[in-house]
Amino acid sequence: MRELLVIGVGAGDPDQVTVQAIKAMNRAEVFFVIGKGDQKQDLVDLRTGLLDEHVRGGYRIVDIVDPPRDRTPSDYEGVVDDWHDRRARVFEEAFAAVDGVGAILVWGDPSLYDSTLRIVERVLGRGVVDFEYTVVPGVTSVSSLAAQHRIVLNRIGEPVLTTTGRRLREGLPDGVRDAVVMLDAENSFTTLTGDWDIWWGAYLGTADETLIAGDLRTVEEEIVRVRAELRERKGWIMDTYLVRRR
Repeated sequence: MRELLVIGVGAGDPDQVTVQAIKAMNRAEVFFVIGKGDQKQDLVDLRTGLLDEHVRGGYRIVDIVDPPRDRTPSDYEGVVDDWHDRRARVFEEAFAAVDGVGAILVWGDPSLYDSTLRIVERVLGRGVVDFEYTVVPGVTSVSSLAAQHRIVLNRIGEPVLTTTGRRLREGLPDGVRDAVVMLDAENSFTTLTGDWDIWWGAYLGTADETLIAGDLRTVEEEIVRVRAELRERKGWIMDTYLVRRR
C-alpha cells in the first residue's frame, strides 16, 4: 500500500460528507472496514451505504475484525494501550496485503475521540510496512448535535469542555459551566448536582436519530429510559450531549 486516506465522513448523514471527503473516497482502491461484531453490523452497512452514495468507480472492501477489550478496566490506560497494540498488528497485516491506495472511513472527525490516527502511527512505528497517509476532516457528532438542537455550544466569550462520561463521573473541573460529553456508557449526567440543562442526541445523522432536551432533573429519567430502549433494540448506541449549568 503506497498511500492511506483516513477520511472523516460525518455523524452518519450521507449529505454531511464533505466534497473533500468525496474526492478522497473516489481516489481509493481499497476500503478497510472495521467490524465490531454482529450487533454493530448496521454500522458497517452505514459505511457501505456512504460508498454506494458517493463512489463512482470500482473498489474493494477489506474487513478488519476489531480486537475486543475490557470496557470497565481498573487500569484504563494500560488496557487501552494493549488494545491499540493488538489493533496495530491487525491493521498492519491488512495494510501489507494491499497494493495501491487504501482508505479508512472514520465516523465524525479522526481528530476527536477516535483512535485511528494513533493506530496508523503505531503501525508505521513498527517498521514492517511503509506508506504515506493523508487525513480528511469530517463533521463531528458534536457539530451535528448543535445543529439538530439549533444551539450554540458556547456562551459569549466562554469556553466549552469536551470530555468523556468517565471524566464527568469523576467531577468537572472548577469553574466549568458548559461541557460536551461523548463516550458515555453509564448515563453519567445523572451524577451532576445543581441546576443544569441538557441537550442529548443519539444516532445523530441517521434514520434513528433521537433528540431530547430540557431541564436535566426533568428529562434525565426519560433519557435513561429511551437510551436503554434504543440500545436494547439495536444492540449498540452512540450518543452525545451538552450539559449547561444555569
